[in-house]
Amino acid sequence: MALPLLPGNSFNRNVEKEKFHKSQHWGFCNNVRMLVSEDKPGIGGELLPGQKMKPKYSDFPKGVGSTTPSWIAFDKRVLSFDAYLEDELPDKTQEKYRIRRHKILFYLEDDTIQVNEPELKNSGLPQGTSIRRHRISLPPPDEDQFYTMYHFNINTDVVFYGRRFKIYDADTFTKNFLKKIGVKLNPPGRCPEDPYMKIRRETLDRMEPLRPYESYDTLKQFLEYDRKVLRFFCLWDDSASMFGDRRELILHYFLCDDTIEIKEVMPPCSGRDATSLFLRRKKLPKYGPPGVYQPGQITDRAVLNVYRGLTGRPADGYLLDKYKLGKVDQEFYKDSDLFIGATINVWGRKVLLCDCDNFTKTYYKTKYGIENFTSISCKAPPPPKIERKFPPYNGFGSEEDSLRTCIGLVPTPHQRNFKKFMEKNSYGNISNTLRFFAKLITHKRVERDRMFVISYFLSDDTISVFEPIERNSGFTGGMFLKRIRVKKPGQEVFKSELSEYIQAEDLYIGARVNVNGYLFHLLNADEYTLRYMEENSDKFPMSSIELVLQKLKEEQSKSRELKQVFRNADPKLTKRVDYNTFRDIIMTLTVGKLLEHEFITLARHYGVPEDTCPDMNILMAQAHEQLKKNTFENFERLIATCVYEDRVKKKVLPTKYIRRLCKSFRLPLTDDLLGSILSGFQDSEEQINYELFFSALNWRMNPMPELQAVSFTKERCEDVWLGMPSPIPVKYVDYFRLLKAVFGLVEE
Repeated sequence: MALPLLPGNSFNRNVEKEKFHKSQHWGFCNNVRMLVSEDKPGIGGELLPGQKMKPKYSDFPKGVGSTTPSWIAFDKRVLSFDAYLEDELPDKTQEKYRIRRHKILFYLEDDTIQVNEPELKNSGLPQGTSIRRHRISLPPPDEDQFYTMYHFNINTDVVFYGRRFKIYDADTFTKNFLKKIGVKLNPPGRCPEDPYMKIRRETLDRMEPLRPYESYDTLKQFLEYDRKVLRFFCLWDDSASMFGDRRELILHYFLCDDTIEIKEVMPPCSGRDATSLFLRRKKLPKYGPPGVYQPGQITDRAVLNVYRGLTGRPADGYLLDKYKLGKVDQEFYKDSDLFIGATINVWGRKVLLCDCDNFTKTYYKTKYGIENFTSISCKAPPPPKIERKFPPYNGFGSEEDSLRTCIGLVPTPHQRNFKKFMEKNSYGNISNTLRFFAKLITHKRVERDRMFVISYFLSDDTISVFEPIERNSGFTGGMFLKRIRVKKPGQEVFKSELSEYIQAEDLYIGARVNVNGYLFHLLNADEYTLRYMEENSDKFPMSSIELVLQKLKEEQSKSRELKQVFRNADPKLTKRVDYNTFRDIIMTLTVGKLLEHEFITLARHYGVPEDTCPDMNILMAQAHEQLKKNTFENFERLIATCVYEDRVKKKVLPTKYIRRLCKSFRLPLTDDLLGSILSGFQDSEEQINYELFFSALNWRMNPMPELQAVSFTKERCEDVWLGMPSPIPVKYVDYFRLLKAVFGLVEE
């Protein structure tokens, strides 16, 4: 290696001088970290060989010449240039070239270039991105270098892949940026006009010349009301003509061009051919049909054919007749002519507007301030109903069966109310049968003491009358009237209408019922009947405690007197009186305002509950019967077990232990029966004398008389009436609660 200071070796000396006097540092170039040399003048301001002075950092915009990476400093910074390109067309006769405008985009972050061509309508050329974004090299002989921002200016040419683009202008940001980096901008140029587009525009202007005094611009109306349609529900009443009828229509008014379309609503099985439209979409004249006109007479524009000279060749375009010769003026329906109740003329047919949808109502309310949108019925009035008269009942069979023969050609049996039958039929402990104890009302002294049981079956509204058998009464008893529906008295027998029958609401205690000519007075009812009527007090007002109390409140003036009467009847102040005393006091107070059934309802509501505990002898008899059937005799063993458990020798054990012991020995008694017997033997401390208890259960040592079964005849079994009802519903009545509820009296 040659020494740097040897004389005559200037080349090496310059190389060494450049090497030692050129400072270097790490920097970024095109997004790549590399070693960058700083060009500084030598001693005395002398430039080193191959060195050029670059602008100072302050001359660059933000990010240029600094240590900040360019992809950060120039992010989303693009230079935009307007350019055009001349394409030669040697095969065309009308024009020799075409001008194609482009946008040149230079991305500062990576020196990439993209060329776009704006799209022109009906140009017939492929447009859009002409050159995709990438770095473009300079034209030869500098193809080893790439385009930078210093190669662009206004009124200059750039060559991209052999195509010359002429830049004639740039945007404001581009101009300001080029000025800051020291580029002297040329004045903006002008893009020449494309010959083809000029010829095309002149042709179109000549083909569609508009008169300056007449405007046909409907674009505003179209843009404002596009896809907005008014809908009316209409009626065309053509019933006056032969074979005509009422036809329902739907009218659509298109706000964008004031056209009308009508559709017909086809009811099912109408017999008409289904058509898509009743009136196709068009403007509807008010006075139609206007008559017959020549072709082209009714038109918006009158067109004149123009020929070019005497050659006979047609002209390139057409002209309009500005004098409007032969024009026929017509008046068409507008939105202001349509409203509910209006009758419009649809080519000779009178169509009534009956109703509209919500959008139409909002439109007229906003634009015209209409508030009344009372609709008109489109339905035809119903035809007069023809009353069908059936022949009167002839007496054969039931009235329902005779009526079925008059309804249809083929007689069908009468269908009873199956739902009611299933709901009210007897099942389990629910009989759904109302039973009343009645007495026959007659002038014959022998029959005055005859008693009857009237049963009303809720499932089919039938009635049966049964007479209990009494010895030496002179009457056989048994079934007096089989189960059948009973007509109300006073009706005509042979008539066209169905007869009325006795209903459950007609039966109550104290009522008089005429059953096929026999008059019965209802004296009493069983427990199920009274409870059923109280639960359904809406159908049986005599069983409503609210209505009964309302009648008593009307006697407010007698409240003090009533209180004094009850005080005299109850000297011991037990707050209760017997049923007969209570009945006499209330009936005297109301003076016949309360019916017998209403009084029984009042007495049952305020009655004092009785002790329903069964007799111990009956319980022991039932227990002995069960023990005999199962041959249970382990009583001595039970007593021995109890003696073993009785540590203190008091001969008593807790009730729970005795119950558990009976269960462990499998004593054949039900839980209810065993519990009732245990409750009868236990003391105040819930303990039982086990010797006395098991000795009483020993059916061999202490036998109990057998239970006597209730004897009843076959007729009573069929009617399911096991005894006459009690003459009084309750024994005692709590009159104090009644006075407090009715008059608000408190105890003094």
